[in-house]
Amino acid sequence: GSGAGLPGLPIKIARPGLRLTLLESNEKKAEFIERVIVELSLDGASVLSGRAEDAGRLPEHRAAYALVLARAVAPLRVLAELALPFLAIGGVLAAPKGSAATREVREAQAALEELGGAVEDTARLITPSQERAPTLLIVRKTGETPERYPRRPGIPRKRPL
Repeated sequence: GSGAGLPGLPIKIARPGLRLTLLESNEKKAEFIERVIVELSLDGASVLSGRAEDAGRLPEHRAAYALVLARAVAPLRVLAELALPFLAIGGVLAAPKGSAATREVREAQAALEELGGAVEDTARLITPSQERAPTLLIVRKTGETPERYPRRPGIPRKRPL
């Protein structure tokens, strides 16, 4: 979820020409984000209230985006199932990961292949304290995600690919 709209709303403010859809499953948080969008007149920004497992099956959102920016949502093999259905072929999932990034990539290989994605790049993010600098994973959508994904709410996390 987008929580309080971070990092999406600051990105929209910095880049007003971007079209942006924020996904938030908590209705109160989604209403807050909507109020901020209206109050700041952020044309081209919208909030979608719902779960990724449901929204990723909606025709108007499936394979409709060039970029999915994730927060610390889940291990990559779970995140891929939640995010890749939203991406058009050629689109990118940008996912910050912690110290286990290399292991997550290794564990996600079969899931990424099944879902039509591949890790294209990794980058160490710069932080004020370099002690625990996160790694940004760049996953490219290389093929169609089969229609059976994402699975029902909760299943990707309970039974990861």
